[in-house]
Formats: sequence, C-alpha cells, structure tokens
Amino acid sequence: MAYVLILGASSDVAIACGQEFAKNGYDLYLAGRDMAALEARAADFQIRHQVKAKAIAFDALEFEQHAGFYLALDPQPEITICVFGLLGNQAESEKNWTECKKVIDSNYTGAVSILNYVANDYEAKQKGTIVGVSSVAGERGRQSNYIYGSAKAGFTAYLSGLRNRMVSSGVHVVTVKPGFIYTKMTEGLKLPKQITAEPGDLGGAIFKAVKRRKNIIYVLPIWRLIMLIIRTVPEGMFKKLKL
Repeated sequence: MAYVLILGASSDVAIACGQEFAKNGYDLYLAGRDMAALEARAADFQIRHQVKAKAIAFDALEFEQHAGFYLALDPQPEITICVFGLLGNQAESEKNWTECKKVIDSNYTGAVSILNYVANDYEAKQKGTIVGVSSVAGERGRQSNYIYGSAKAGFTAYLSGLRNRMVSSGVHVVTVKPGFIYTKMTEGLKLPKQITAEPGDLGGAIFKAVKRRKNIIYVLPIWRLIMLIIRTVPEGMFKKLKL
C-alpha cells in the first residue's frame, strides 16, 4: 500500500488523519518534533491497523533541512498532508516581530518550503496527491487574528496556484478550509458548538477528498455559507465590525 506523509503529525487533526488512512490500509510517515509522542502513535497504528508506521523528526521552521528530510524517505510517499500551523497571539504579534514571524513561517513559509520539494517530485513522477490544511481565517482579514489569517490567505493562494500548475501532470492538490475545531490549539476558546468540528470530522473529510479528488473542501458545509456572507459585506461596513 502507498505511504502517506503527515507533516505536523502530533496535532489532533493529524492524528485523526492518520487514524483514517491507517484503518483503510495506508502506511504512514508521521513527521514532527515530538518524537516520543510520534513513536507511541506509530506503534499504536501498527498494532491497531496492521500497517507500517514510522515516526520521523521534522521541523517546519528548519527550512535548510527540508530537502534532505524529503529525499531520505524510502519509499517516498504518494500522498502528503500538510497539517502544521500556529494560531499565535495577535496582540503579541503586533508588538513583537519575532512572534509575528513565527506565526507567518509556521503557517506559510514552512509549508511552501517543504511542499515545493514534494510538488517537484510528484510532477516528475506524474502522480501524487498534496493536501494542505488552510483556514477560513484566510478569506478575509479580521482585527482579532489578521496575522494568522494573512498567512493562511497566502497558503490558500499557494495551494490554488500549485493545483493550477499540477493539473497537467496528473498531480492533485486539495485545499482544506476548516472553521472552528476542538483541538489543543483552540483549548480555552469559547467556540459555538453548532459550527465547530471534531478532529475526526477532518480526518474523514480529508480521506474522502483525496479519494474523490476534490479541489477545495469546507469540513462543515455551513462554513461555505458563512464565508460567502462575510466576503460580500462591503468594506466600508466590514471595517467597523468588531471581529
């Protein structure tokens, strides 16, 4: 069975993705920084689903190591899922460039760096699937999280352009736009239950999107309508809203 590379594999969403692909017989590369947690998760997937699963050290911000990381994978994956990201603190990012840059690099620069290597490999082989987990926050800047949102907007545009480039090569690119998700990253936030997804919802949605070769998915359909409304609010009115 083909290997799936999950970048940022210790997150709640990544674990749900790994669970979904493993139970369908896919072998896994779990890439991230917390090796102890990844090795435990890999062992669990192997026992539970009788698949191969390997934990591999990966840091999204160590750009110079990305080429060597990807070339060392043997066999190389046929599906790559980029899950990593950082919500950050908007107020701190406004005052502290180091914090601001970390949010941008964690959500955009690091993803572009590693996915460029993946894309070039898939293009040469004329096959493969790339999944990027972006965010609805990238569809319109809001005062409460525009540093994070602007990085996700850039990532969404990158995935769109990559999809346009790769279509003639038989390589498919999926953009995932979750709304609110119950994860460690959003722990402590008051999220409306009716429009907040569980990590398992994302795992299932991503698996279906890969199999059905979807281009862009909103994990909960209600978010497509919500974002349509938000995008159509006139700028003169929108800038006065406390969002």
